[in-house]
Amino acid sequence: MFHRRKTYTIRPERLQEFTDFFHTYIYPIQASHGARLVGRWVTEDKSEVMALWEYRDREHYEQVERDYRGSTLRRDAMKQRARLGKELYIKSSEEFMMPTGHYTPPRAIVCVTAYITNEAGEVLLVKNMHRNDSFEMPGGQVEEHESIVDAIHREVREETGAEIKVEGITGIYQNVSSRVLCVTFRATYVSGDLRPQAGETQEVGFYKVDASNVGDYIKREHFQMRFLDAMDPTYMPYAIYKVRPYELIERIERQSV
Repeated sequence: MFHRRKTYTIRPERLQEFTDFFHTYIYPIQASHGARLVGRWVTEDKSEVMALWEYRDREHYEQVERDYRGSTLRRDAMKQRARLGKELYIKSSEEFMMPTGHYTPPRAIVCVTAYITNEAGEVLLVKNMHRNDSFEMPGGQVEEHESIVDAIHREVREETGAEIKVEGITGIYQNVSSRVLCVTFRATYVSGDLRPQAGETQEVGFYKVDASNVGDYIKREHFQMRFLDAMDPTYMPYAIYKVRPYELIERIERQSV
């Protein structure tokens, strides 16, 4: 692995403003092009913020740099920084590091997404700020100590405003490039006024999408695969439980369609 330590010197009174800028622009720009944020820290006096990014190797880092420099979100970030003023951060510096050994167990980022239909048979899709070249099914990352079912309800609500009823899991997909494991659900729309989430989704709506026109909406092949599998699903059972002592929290059996 190859790591980049990026340090920003800031004015303490602008910490929240810088944090909002980081989460709206810096993080999505890097993450959408394959970088992984290991962690982000601030000094006790709130004068420095340090972010540690992980790449597969230096070539991966250089590719991410080339990709993001031409992105629409980066141009938006430059405009927003100009509006906020040059002193959003006073200066920045970066250092590159290589690991000296393997001290942590293997890790994977778990994400969830959902194929959600309404009574007309239309599918709920979103267009994200940091992946605005394509529509996709709503979803996102599972938070610590959160079940995958709770996560898909939360992510759909946050990204679209919709409340859903989960029917089952239609597929599990592993991106070995970014170490992401994605669980895809099928669900039905229950209620809620659809609306984009500021800073994350720019378009939200139900669309008449099927195998014949999916490429007109969903441009990325791995997103298309999840969509097509969910469109004509084979459901698999899933269970949520605790151990020591064992407690079954929820289980849904394999369904027939």
